[in-house]
Amino acid sequence: MNKTATILMLSLAGSMLLACGGKAPEQATPVKADPTEHNATIVNTAEHKVVVYQVFTRLFGNQNTTNTPWGTLEQNGVGKFADFTPEALSAIKAMGTSHIWYTGVPHHALVRDYSAYGISHDDPDVIKGRAGSPYAVKDYYNVNPDLATDPANRLAEFEALIKRTHQHDMKVLIDIVPNHVARAYQSLSNPPGVTDFGANDDTSVEYKRDNNFYYVPGQPFNVPAFPASYKVLGGDAHPAADGKFNETPAKWTGNGSRAAQPDFDDWYETVKINYGVRPDGSYDFDKLPADYADKDWPAHYAFWQGKDVPDSWLKFRDITQYWLDKGVDGFRYDMAEMVPVEFWSYLNSHIKHKNPDAFLLAEVYQPHLYRDYIRLGKMDYLYDKVEFYDSLKLVMQGKGPTSTLVETQQRMADIEHHMLHFLENHDEQRIAAPEFAGDAKKGMPAMVVSATISTSPTMLYFGQDVGEPGAEDAGFGKASRTTIFDYWGVPHHQRWMNGGKFDGGALSAEELTLHNFYKTLLSFTASAPALMGEYTELHSANLAAGTAYSEQQLAFARYNDRQKLLIVSHFNSENGVSFGLTLPAELITKWQLADGRYPLTDKLTDTQYTLQVANGVGTVALQLAPLASVILEL
Repeated sequence: MNKTATILMLSLAGSMLLACGGKAPEQATPVKADPTEHNATIVNTAEHKVVVYQVFTRLFGNQNTTNTPWGTLEQNGVGKFADFTPEALSAIKAMGTSHIWYTGVPHHALVRDYSAYGISHDDPDVIKGRAGSPYAVKDYYNVNPDLATDPANRLAEFEALIKRTHQHDMKVLIDIVPNHVARAYQSLSNPPGVTDFGANDDTSVEYKRDNNFYYVPGQPFNVPAFPASYKVLGGDAHPAADGKFNETPAKWTGNGSRAAQPDFDDWYETVKINYGVRPDGSYDFDKLPADYADKDWPAHYAFWQGKDVPDSWLKFRDITQYWLDKGVDGFRYDMAEMVPVEFWSYLNSHIKHKNPDAFLLAEVYQPHLYRDYIRLGKMDYLYDKVEFYDSLKLVMQGKGPTSTLVETQQRMADIEHHMLHFLENHDEQRIAAPEFAGDAKKGMPAMVVSATISTSPTMLYFGQDVGEPGAEDAGFGKASRTTIFDYWGVPHHQRWMNGGKFDGGALSAEELTLHNFYKTLLSFTASAPALMGEYTELHSANLAAGTAYSEQQLAFARYNDRQKLLIVSHFNSENGVSFGLTLPAELITKWQLADGRYPLTDKLTDTQYTLQVANGVGTVALQLAPLASVILEL
């Protein structure tokens, strides 16, 4: 779902559900990535960076090119678990991928009739699109039947995909959406002793601690008043598209709306989960002592033993434990900031107790909450959207200076290892879309910076590597973002699939060049030990050097005792630039370089350069084409 309006709402209103939140001497003011500082939970022992490949599972393997707006599955096709063949997984692995985030796996509400498999009908009046939002989960103990070759065997097909992914040396991530579920949640696959959300609720009251939902007593739910521009299913006839949905009493809507008739811009297809937060915002559970920010997950796990916690906490504990048992290696949490941080301490410590290596990634869009959700909530990683991505987007659009990136990196140094970097995901506009940069090549210098400036994981969204612009209005999904609501084919990505060969054979020369750039860059980052080491910004020294270096370039060094790198990106799309890159004396001393000449190799192109050290200061002569970057290894 598009989070823009919600982020604004949270920042302005302050939701009542948010929690409170070499070996030479060190240079004088180093900026060093230290994931253990202030946080005993995550100790960075990895030698190489994590690379996450996010794939929208429903779209990935679809080879149908019809693309009729509001089209049915039969018209437009759908991708399957089976489309992740050994060839597909090998091609994904070749891009340096360590983790695949299979987006949209849990069974969510959708319009298609699966009653032959015992699945109840979903009402199109409370579904976004025809294929439905992956964030309106209907059954947490099963998977989307659209994704299975045989819907009756859908869970086994996903288990087979987990196994195939592991055989290709990659980990599996899936979505968990603790803040809300579909309006008509109904699990067909609950393990023994597990009841559905809301099954035991007292619906006569707005709030009770162990209710799973909040209620509007005495009032039935009413479908939003849709704007004239919107027609359910694009106006196609459907027996249940009658402007009605039976829910009595009405429940609070997923984004926190307490109205019996939410607005069209609300998350009306979902209902809010109650975590023991009273309607006045006070907590109905034990709070974590402040010093638990400095304690590890075993201490958090021990804290919650014997505590009486709300029923919703137990339900999500059971859900995550179920998927860990299936072989899932971690979770991406939707809108984590809308759920209290104590719950995350409880849930994540229970996950780590079962699998200490589990990968836990969360959406949190308010920077003042970042450290609480990492240190108290025991998240491994958060989206670095509001800080690094937003700043980098402005640079790509020619609206911001690269100095902002230097300042952001330094300000986030204490938690930079925990801040996942990306340029695209399912919520954000495609780089090639006119609404963003209008040219996929403008993502090239940005991706170099994003993937190398810190020890954080890097995420690549499927289709980004071939310049997919998300140009079509698919129905509920609109241009600039690849739809997550509709049955659709993704044209540029389909050319990379090349009929199931996954060799890029149908790409244009320009698309293939872009793909090979991403493949070279990300496979390098996944194997470069320096990127888990230290960082020194070279931007300030080079701005002061009086050369052609400007706010359209960004330069920094990454290094450890095994590898030394100089990284320079040029963001101008029209003109090249030539200058001598300055390496200040502090860095030369740290690298223990005597005066002389040192060979450098660009890891992106294998081009050779020379570092000249004279009087303790280094210089590299660079000539960069528009949108070019170099990663120079000493």
